[in-house]
Amino acid sequence: MFLRATAMLAAAFLTASAMAQELPPLDPPLDPAAPMAPLPGLGVDWPDLDKPDQAVAGDVGNSQAPPADQGERRYSVGLDGIDALPLETRTRFFENSELSKSDGKPANAAQVERRAKDDAELMRSILRSEGYYDALVTTEVTPEDDRLQVTINVQPGAPYKFADVTVTGLGQAQAARDSFPVDAGDAVDAQTVITGQSSLRAELMRTGYPFATVADPDVTVDHATTLGTLDLPVDTGPRAVYGNIIVTGTKPPFGAKHTAVIARFKPGQVYNQAQVDDLRRALISTGIVGAVRVEPVKTAIPGVVDIRTNLEPAPLRTLAGEIGYGTGEGFRIEASWQHRNLIEPEGALTFRGVAGTKEQLLGANLRMNNFQARDRVLNARVLASHTMYDAYDARTFEVGGSIERQTNIIFQKRWTWSLGGEVLASDEKDYVAVLGREARRTYLIAALPAQLGYDGTDDLLDPRTGFRLNGRLSPEASLRGKVFTYVKTQVDASYYQPFGKTVVLAGRIRLGGTVGAGRDNIAPSRLFYAGGGGSVRGYGYQLIGPRDPTGSPIGGRSVAEFGLEARVRLPVFGGNFGIVPFLDGGQIYASSYPKFSDLQYGAGLGVRYYSLFGPIRVDVGTPLNRRAGDPRVAVYVSIGQAF
Repeated sequence: MFLRATAMLAAAFLTASAMAQELPPLDPPLDPAAPMAPLPGLGVDWPDLDKPDQAVAGDVGNSQAPPADQGERRYSVGLDGIDALPLETRTRFFENSELSKSDGKPANAAQVERRAKDDAELMRSILRSEGYYDALVTTEVTPEDDRLQVTINVQPGAPYKFADVTVTGLGQAQAARDSFPVDAGDAVDAQTVITGQSSLRAELMRTGYPFATVADPDVTVDHATTLGTLDLPVDTGPRAVYGNIIVTGTKPPFGAKHTAVIARFKPGQVYNQAQVDDLRRALISTGIVGAVRVEPVKTAIPGVVDIRTNLEPAPLRTLAGEIGYGTGEGFRIEASWQHRNLIEPEGALTFRGVAGTKEQLLGANLRMNNFQARDRVLNARVLASHTMYDAYDARTFEVGGSIERQTNIIFQKRWTWSLGGEVLASDEKDYVAVLGREARRTYLIAALPAQLGYDGTDDLLDPRTGFRLNGRLSPEASLRGKVFTYVKTQVDASYYQPFGKTVVLAGRIRLGGTVGAGRDNIAPSRLFYAGGGGSVRGYGYQLIGPRDPTGSPIGGRSVAEFGLEARVRLPVFGGNFGIVPFLDGGQIYASSYPKFSDLQYGAGLGVRYYSLFGPIRVDVGTPLNRRAGDPRVAVYVSIGQAF
């Protein structure tokens, strides 16, 4: 596409140049009675391309024909004389070269000559597009051992430059001229002109001109002086502000009111095409819009445009299932049914069930996306579950809800927050130290969890630079014989530092504590645990920390964890694979605050495949100070980095 566009523009430059030069005088008139001149000899046979010994020299400048050869030979391709030119010149050539497409493959002399001729014309087109209109390009074919060396020799000559550049029609939008990066003294570079046209129109549409047009440039080049002129006509159209949002479609999933909630602009604000494009992406991301078209339309009020959105619904129902296995979590089968717009607008109802060796669950969740504001989510849930981990056995019924401001792929937010409430009844069995045995106890718990996060990284799923900080506070009241209260806090932080283009050093810490109640009074499911793929790798799920006399983990009131890893991209398979050596450490404590002592360490090596939707990771870890009952090796598989 680039070569076609730039060649067309270069051809326009040359045509304008020919028109600008003085034409030669006309030939004398023909005498119809004069005898015809003798025809030249036509006795040269047309070459047979299947017979390399009949190939003829190409007509490319002063090209040297390949040596006669009775068979096919491999060849190599080189460029000579372009060291002073931009690296892009070489890149464009080899991306489109006919010779390069078959470099190293056998070919006969006629095939080599034909490809060399095409490539010489390709190089001329590239050079003309970059302002080198007097370039001389020749080809040379020389034998080297058992192969041919094809060299494209280039003498670029002096670049043509613009003596004058005029952009007309901007009027009050004169400030947008800076977005057209072509001025007097610049090279007559077709690609720069084409890119500048697009940039100028985008800037006009960003600053309030929804119907701006930028015409094709009028370019004249003078070969005698190697100078050119450029005249670029612009029609800005009227400057406009937003009016109303209009929704059309055969059966739109929601109306103009909710569309206005999603939009990042209000009536009366100056039109900005970037905001309109953002609205288009956000509508698609709802998952209930299958096709969308968003465009400005003129109104009866001068300078006011309505935004017309044509929405076609996507399939709204989804039936999904998954099967998995995790060390310490056992086998697990999950199935779910979802209607993404059962309660309009964007009210997704999901029923899900889990059957596994360690967990069984039935639940329903209502999620209202873009609830009264963009990216604000209202959640409500009810579930009944039975979990059977080494640390505890719990039968739980829970009702809860939350409202949150979330981050997403379209708009990765710096600040996120969540406020919620939950009430649950849980019958749990674990080891009770004061009794010296396992016992089952029932807890009634009410909690008001809140969370605040900051994300200063450059990527949601695969950060390379920056840091993240997240804090969680959950005041809780528990009824078991009598009412007592406690407060749980947790802070997570991570940091990412690149070294070159292929290595990122990443680190994280987690600190948590509980004040207000003893460990034996808090429900086991509300304690802190460590170990596993999202914690200290090399250990089984929840297996770090104090244990009861049977060797089962009993959790604690505080936690301290850290993780360090080097994410190294490998220069193979297109750079889509990487290795990650890592070191993790952590401990669970019975005290209210972590003591940072007696840490358990795990180390290992991970493999990453960097897919289009994020890295897929496989980590293999082993405990460095292994205790009785700890696995020798643990494997973790998931989507996204470990932190």
